[in-house]
Amino acid sequence: MEGSTIKIENVVASSTLGVDIDLEKVAISLKNIEYEPEQFPGLVFHLDKPKTAALIFGSGKIVCTGAKSIEEVHKAIEATVQKIRETGIDIPANPPVQVQNIVASGNLHAELNLDAIAIALDRTEYEPEQFPGLVYRMTDPKVVVLLFGSGKMVCTGAKTPEDAELAVERVGKKLREIGLL
Repeated sequence: MEGSTIKIENVVASSTLGVDIDLEKVAISLKNIEYEPEQFPGLVFHLDKPKTAALIFGSGKIVCTGAKSIEEVHKAIEATVQKIRETGIDIPANPPVQVQNIVASGNLHAELNLDAIAIALDRTEYEPEQFPGLVYRMTDPKVVVLLFGSGKMVCTGAKTPEDAELAVERVGKKLREIGLL
């Protein structure tokens, strides 16, 4: 879309390792770990490069958050798996990585009349006394876009960067078509 690009703010992905993980052993063996089983059923492993956090569960599931790209999330999960292997736990090679959610921001570079947009578009929620943004639930791509009066927007629920980009483009196009941009 002219004048707008998206910036990926967070990629959340998961992986199933196919083996149970001894969380006590991992917590004792590794640095940068938060493990409080009475508070949370997994442990949190903080990586510096890329700057991410991996939630590791005893079932062998890993959820990685904080990555700024698909490439980063793959690197973070690979690094996490390698660190777990270093504790002596045998993990099968190349565990699958599945992107769960991409959060991206964009800017339409124009002030928006959110009241008018809420009336004109279907599948919107706008309650300014509760939240300053308009919630627009798109069906293609299946994402949620938060629109703000400043023209800034946040897209969440995308599975690919292309879907986030497409959502931003389609919102801009739709608002231009109905004369609200």
